[in-house]
Amino acid sequence: MTLHQLRMDKKAEIRHTIQAGPFAADWDSLKNYKVPRWYADAKFGIFIHWGVYAVPAFQTEWYARKMYIEGSEEYEHHRKTYGPQENFGYKDFIPQFTAEKFDAEQWASLFKRAGASFVVPVAEHHDGFAMYDNPFSEWNAARMGPKRDIIGELAAAVRRHYMTFGVSSHRAENWWYFNGGRQIPSDVQDPKYADLYGPAQPCYGDLDYPLPIVQPNEEFLDDWLVRTCDLIDRYGPQLLYFDWWIEQPAFKPYLQKLAAHYYNRAAQWDRGVVVNYKFDAFEQGTAVYDVERGQLEGIHPEVWQTCTSVGETAWCHIADHKYKTSTTLIGDLVDVVSKNGTLLLNIGPRADGTIPEEEQALLLEIGEWLSVNGEAIYGTRPWKVYGEGPTRIVKGMFNDTKRQPYGAEDIRFTTRGSHLYATVLGWPEDGRARIRTLSSSSAEYASDIQAVELLGWKDKLQWERTEEGLIVRLPEAWSDRPAFSLKVISEPDRNPNK
Repeated sequence: MTLHQLRMDKKAEIRHTIQAGPFAADWDSLKNYKVPRWYADAKFGIFIHWGVYAVPAFQTEWYARKMYIEGSEEYEHHRKTYGPQENFGYKDFIPQFTAEKFDAEQWASLFKRAGASFVVPVAEHHDGFAMYDNPFSEWNAARMGPKRDIIGELAAAVRRHYMTFGVSSHRAENWWYFNGGRQIPSDVQDPKYADLYGPAQPCYGDLDYPLPIVQPNEEFLDDWLVRTCDLIDRYGPQLLYFDWWIEQPAFKPYLQKLAAHYYNRAAQWDRGVVVNYKFDAFEQGTAVYDVERGQLEGIHPEVWQTCTSVGETAWCHIADHKYKTSTTLIGDLVDVVSKNGTLLLNIGPRADGTIPEEEQALLLEIGEWLSVNGEAIYGTRPWKVYGEGPTRIVKGMFNDTKRQPYGAEDIRFTTRGSHLYATVLGWPEDGRARIRTLSSSSAEYASDIQAVELLGWKDKLQWERTEEGLIVRLPEAWSDRPAFSLKVISEPDRNPNK
């Protein structure tokens, strides 16, 4: 079968799925979408940026783009290290991307120990190299480099460990990603490699957030839809993450077709699914909003997500990461969950398939904390207020490193059933937690408190409720914890979430 016929058959299959299912390809129909319970309960997932860009491991995962842009650090580094771009292009890294130590079972075991509920590898980044057995292009991991279906292996391992599997597609940005290679002598201009380097359309603006001069054409958009729907049908992911560029006007009708196809497939599978989007790519209520490297100030009425990374700058493996601490990451997880959100935390494996030791350690520290405090995280819902304390989030994208450290006065609330949880994000100097929102005169919390428990601590606590707040004496043994969760038990017939 020719590639053209394969595409035509897939387009016909997509049309049939849309026509036969409960969702039509329009926003009014897609507003009938409901966020699945598994996702609302999940709270914590692992994101994985792993691809050919892990070979140069320089600066960021955008090395593939910037190595062709004269004047950039990547351009100069590439010429000094590998030679001119016309002699050694991005494609020439692929044979070095061997993944010889990749073990999907080991990865899944680590993610499970980290407390993750779901796992989302990047199936295709902007660079056009698919990490799965892509029938529409030879530029994929099943045929080149590792010569393994990385996504297929991960999907099987993640599900064996009873986690939910998702995928991320950044294919849309391939429209312009390699445009710098048109401006200098490079292999981007060789027609033999057009399927990898894409249209490489001219653009202007910031190197990281360019503005293409021309919107994607019908041929590119059809190919994007066919590839993305095939990815859905081939691996059955329950979460589909998109990066930022699909909000472009030309994508709008194709996004509606994509969502209708995906949601109708989910109806056939009888499994709840999630689409993550940024900016205004989807209409509100038709998918789940994602804030990249940032958070929201208050409780959002709909379930939302923040995606961030263990590193402060790059999403992929690089040689000189500046890592966040587990204390910082746990604090952000607690804050996000208190505001009706979910945290998708990214790691970046090396080209050989090993996960850097620093990243493994961070994940295990988070997992250790969740093994004690997970009752205040998983399956919870927001309370009347998200929390209290002086530390303020700098709202919006790319602000994840701009807030001050959390302290003992920063407290975040969640609820589960009739119980209220107060997670304190630092150790008070006198060993007493003070929760001012739960004072004896609190308008927010009128219920009588019957008991206060510390998750992971078996002995009874001394506590009192005064005009100052709920004051709880804490065990000194807990003083080295990054955060700790108090369970507030009220009258059996009273629900603090009402």
